[in-house]
Amino acid sequence: MDAPVRSVISPGRYVQGPGAIARLGEYLSAIGRTPLVVADDVVWGFVGHDVEASLTRAGMTATREKFHGIPSAGEIDRLTAVIRDTGADVAVAVGGGSTIDAVKASGYLAGIRWVSVPTVASTDAPTSALAVVYTDEGVFEEYRFFPRNPDLVLVDSQLVANAPATFLAAGVGDALATWLEARATAASGSLTMAGGTATLTGTALARLSWDVLWENALVAMDAARDHVVTPALEKVIEANTLLSGLGFESGGLAAAHAVHNGLTAAPQTHGLAHGQKVNIGSITQLVLEGAPSAEIVDFIEFTTRVGLPTTLTEIGLRPEDTEEIQAVARAATVESETIHSMPFTVRAEDVAAALTSIERLGRRVRERAGLPEPQPYRHAH
Repeated sequence: MDAPVRSVISPGRYVQGPGAIARLGEYLSAIGRTPLVVADDVVWGFVGHDVEASLTRAGMTATREKFHGIPSAGEIDRLTAVIRDTGADVAVAVGGGSTIDAVKASGYLAGIRWVSVPTVASTDAPTSALAVVYTDEGVFEEYRFFPRNPDLVLVDSQLVANAPATFLAAGVGDALATWLEARATAASGSLTMAGGTATLTGTALARLSWDVLWENALVAMDAARDHVVTPALEKVIEANTLLSGLGFESGGLAAAHAVHNGLTAAPQTHGLAHGQKVNIGSITQLVLEGAPSAEIVDFIEFTTRVGLPTTLTEIGLRPEDTEEIQAVARAATVESETIHSMPFTVRAEDVAAALTSIERLGRRVRERAGLPEPQPYRHAH
């Protein structure tokens, strides 16, 4: 058997700043000449003009294809066919993590290059060499891995500031998990998404993401609510997108994201943002670890102040929903899940117990800190 290697992977170029969308054509011209731009109708409504103008200045025509909402196998195959029919040589995803994952997967299948243009800082999907694929109903199905990362990730921080602040909060939830999972992966010596064991670089970037967020997230959330770009917001956008992306991919995933994937098996949680469910996964991981009480209390207080769910109530579940919680726990512990990167054995019954316990825990911490009562989440459908 070959000796294990350590590996770091990253996008070819990362660009961030207010008004960066105006320079998309400039950066894109070094990658391809016939782009296919994929965006849903809402995103295209507020950014389409800027994208078209930027590509026109670079001597390119923007051919736009609508994204239908879920990165399912069917949607990926449909986009792959569109790429081939249009003769595009680069696929450009403009929007959130679902759009970006669908474009990465279809770009790979079509044999062309791909670019991420996130309009929110809600996940670390834009930088990675993998896509999360769901069923048409929104249930986690699989990870798909690709031999390279996006050639370009371009983030217009003013677009991020213009978006509802809840998207930024979700990105903080996703990014805070990066260090919790990277330290667990390093402790167990498990493989990372980069195809080797964790590097010092990947683990350090995961820790840096955590430190930047604890220092800046609350101030950045105020800027996002006022739709203005500040130094704190720029730092949080970078932490949510680049540092978290590099940290999770080359540092490792563990229980928090496995619990997220498991939660997609409960229909009550559908409609929640990725990072909202990941935050519940992070608290569950801390409970599974038997982390010091002070660490758990600080995490619950901080993420509640950010605007993230810290109880089952806020994701549509209750401790007495035994059947659903057991289904979540079984899905989170299937053989292929990243929960097995934890430095100890985790069984489905362990996950169910930890997940059930966070309702009372979260309510107690919030009450003592004078934080608001949890509000029930009900999926619109």
